Amino acid sequence: MTPMSTLLLRTAGESHGPALTTLVDGLPAGLEVDVAFIDGELRRRQGGYGRGGRQKIESDAVTFLAGVRRGRTTGAPIVMQIPNRDSRLDDLERTPPVYRPRPGHADLAGSVKWLTTDCRETLERASARETAARSAGGALARCLLRAFGIETFGFVRGLLDAETGVQPLPGDLDALRAARDASEVYCPDDAVSERMIARIRQAKVDKDTVGGLAETHVFGCPIGLGSCTHYDAKLDGRLAGAVMSIQAFKAVEIGLGRECAHRPGSEVHDPITYDASDRDTPGLGFARASNNAGGIEGGMTNGMPIVVRGTMKPISTLLRGLPSVDLNTKKPEHSAYERSDVCALSAASVVMENVVAFEIARAFLEKFAGDSMTELRASYEAYLDLARRLPLKPPADGGGLEAEQTEA
Repeated sequence: MTPMSTLLLRTAGESHGPALTTLVDGLPAGLEVDVAFIDGELRRRQGGYGRGGRQKIESDAVTFLAGVRRGRTTGAPIVMQIPNRDSRLDDLERTPPVYRPRPGHADLAGSVKWLTTDCRETLERASARETAARSAGGALARCLLRAFGIETFGFVRGLLDAETGVQPLPGDLDALRAARDASEVYCPDDAVSERMIARIRQAKVDKDTVGGLAETHVFGCPIGLGSCTHYDAKLDGRLAGAVMSIQAFKAVEIGLGRECAHRPGSEVHDPITYDASDRDTPGLGFARASNNAGGIEGGMTNGMPIVVRGTMKPISTLLRGLPSVDLNTKKPEHSAYERSDVCALSAASVVMENVVAFEIARAFLEKFAGDSMTELRASYEAYLDLARRLPLKPPADGGGLEAEQTEA
């Protein structure tokens, strides 16, 4: 039997509907909610060089409708709402039917699935506007992770032939965040950022679009999140599913990823060492000279930073259109144009960072269950204490495990 998730996220709303809504259920009571941080993540999601006109209309910020009182969670389901200023879903003049599906979008598959020739019925929900709601849920989950010293860092790794070699380390996070946030493309590498901007600018001239690589690192996770006991409990699989569910993502890698196919085992697996003086680190004294596994082995965290890389395809709405058909006449036509971006990779890196964080928080709450932050912290600290005192042996009275030795 697979473990029941203790944390749930659901979103609702259309791209041009009245609002987007996020439901988060399963957070413990007493968590301090950093609204300014959540709104900051929503603003970052709206930014980035190559974005379209929609971002000039919206000013995303959350309103809490349930589950939070006086700045703290109550333990009840949490509802957040993000209003859409560009709300015109039922205005047929401003939001007309779409009969010419865009190659690469959900238009055709959704229209056939729901037996309609109007792609509008599909595209309004399939739109990446939905990721604002998911980013809000992930940013809320990050409030929980930060309370336990777990930090995330997402950025743009590459676009076409422009790719940075930056390798984030825990001690560099403040400087890396400053560099990333100073970049128009969210890449903490000035020289590579300029090359990315040039590629996006040329794509706009060509009436084309571009995608690229986004990457998220998670620091401070204890050993043992996730499980090897069931295929759908494995954390790497869950992270891959979360990232692949972001609109326009087509590939996910953990750690070394596809490069593993080009190396022998001796150049892939990370040798293990132990230092008793480092038992207060996430690795509990265990360390690696490399992190090719990306912090996950056997579906579980191993104490090293988690590294997830996602490939975003170019946006499927091209200003010049692509060959398609009219769903009513079945005659050849060029695809319809919906106001869109030339490149949304920067925004996608923000979404990715937050959906990864939500999945980590979900695994964290499965491991350390508690109805309140007080109970959760006690469970977390008790686990770390026991783990540091391994090996354990059954006591003579048949009760719980006790430490066989108090010092490593």
